Amino acid sequence: MLLSINPTNPQPRRIQQVVDVLQNDGIIIYPTDTVYGLGCSIFSKKAMKRLYQLKKVNQKKPLSFICTNQTEVQEYTQGIPTNVFKLLRRKLPGPYTFVFKAARIVPKMMLTPRSTVGLRWPDHPIANQIVEVLGHPILSSSLRISEDELYDDPHDLHEKYKKQVDLIVDGGTIFAKNSTIIDFSQGSAEIIRQGKGEVEWLEEV
Repeated sequence: MLLSINPTNPQPRRIQQVVDVLQNDGIIIYPTDTVYGLGCSIFSKKAMKRLYQLKKVNQKKPLSFICTNQTEVQEYTQGIPTNVFKLLRRKLPGPYTFVFKAARIVPKMMLTPRSTVGLRWPDHPIANQIVEVLGHPILSSSLRISEDELYDDPHDLHEKYKKQVDLIVDGGTIFAKNSTIIDFSQGSAEIIRQGKGEVEWLEEV
């Protein structure tokens, strides 16, 4: 099913339709500020297993999850140093994935071998509204056509994935580019992937 949602002013009733799917062990495709991604509730083991199978990746491969406020960013980590958190507050929401040591609340299925978790807070009204109404983060993974090419058109995604997912959100065509991944789990900042987000501000850490 392809569901069109206004990307700047999401319709509450349609956001609720997406949330209903997530609450019933469903998998969605939805837009963020960087890419179109696969998403499911982090508390649905059934959906999480389906998502990993669909991505054809090992469950130990780290996927990120989408937050929508500062409280969630802190709640799912073991603790962010004050100086780091002050900087993150200036950059979030934005096109970054931040890696931290995971809090106990993070489902074991989501933990990496190093017990870390990747957190995103995208600057996109649809993604943020979905998570806000759901009441907790969603597990997320980007979708790509090839190693070098990402999906930017929801109709292309619908053509390929309509039989494999429960709902595809049409938030319009986006300029698709990966998020920048920064790992803070060992204390200092390590740039894992340079993507859409600038990194010069890390000099302040």
